[in-house]
Amino acid sequence: MTSPPTATALAVRDLRKYYADVRAVDGLNLSVAAGECFGLLGPNGAGKTTTIEICEGLTTADSGDVELLGLRWDNDNNQLRQRLGIQLQETQLADKLTVEETVRLFRSFYDRGRTVDEVIRLVQLDEKRGSRVGKLSGGQKQRLALACAIVGDPDLLFLDEPTTGLDPQSRRQLWDLITEFKALGRTILLTTHYMDEAEILCDRVAIVDHGKVIALGTPRELIASLGAEHVVEFAPAGETSSVDEVELRALDGVIAVRRVAAGYELQVAALHRTVPALLALLTRRSIELAQLTTHSATLEDVFVSLTGRQLRNE
Repeated sequence: MTSPPTATALAVRDLRKYYADVRAVDGLNLSVAAGECFGLLGPNGAGKTTTIEICEGLTTADSGDVELLGLRWDNDNNQLRQRLGIQLQETQLADKLTVEETVRLFRSFYDRGRTVDEVIRLVQLDEKRGSRVGKLSGGQKQRLALACAIVGDPDLLFLDEPTTGLDPQSRRQLWDLITEFKALGRTILLTTHYMDEAEILCDRVAIVDHGKVIALGTPRELIASLGAEHVVEFAPAGETSSVDEVELRALDGVIAVRRVAAGYELQVAALHRTVPALLALLTRRSIELAQLTTHSATLEDVFVSLTGRQLRNE
């Protein structure tokens, strides 16, 4: 017996948005299933925020089609505003209002939704409910922005880089809140340039660069597409020291070699064979090491492999 088809919460077809000579979104296609957390992953300027703003109805596309929950902005504006939750990249809330007043204000925008007390408790701001927004920390403000986004109990939630600028503890608190929302069976579209965030939260990921989707799949599928389980980075001591890249590619277990600012990056399938072979090569060539690090392959390595540049612009 075949399982029923999964409903589509968001369908984006051949989406385009140009600003003068800049192609912010350039023929982008996406399909997000109901109930999944879908990530748009890419560096600053890749087109993530423009895409999500078009989907949210905040920006008009030059061409293409966007369908949300079976509805469209040009015909179903009011229905969509009742069924969507939106957390912008930077949410400006009134500093003089308290946490409770802010959530109550946003709750008044929706015909249905959660209670103010429930949402404040969910985002762990009970102790701050009487505090003014201007007195909150960065992490507390982000949790309040999320509260405002979910107080209408949305079917589709947009989160645009929700953890940018937060300390590690605040990031993980927001991750927990997003995971709880997803457990209710709701759909989330998340933009981020943090690879660990996408790997932990997202069912599927689209890697976006120059306004196009350049890779699509689950985090595991995308990492597996590298063919490498680990990445070895090393830097020879001395500014004039260099290693023959042909010899590096010939090392046992090496799949790909890339020159980076500090030295070399090797994508490898067998770390236990490559590292000894690399050390033996450097010894034969009388090259000393200034640095040697290894890590398991990540989504950032996938992006670098596809584009030749870093996922994050520091």
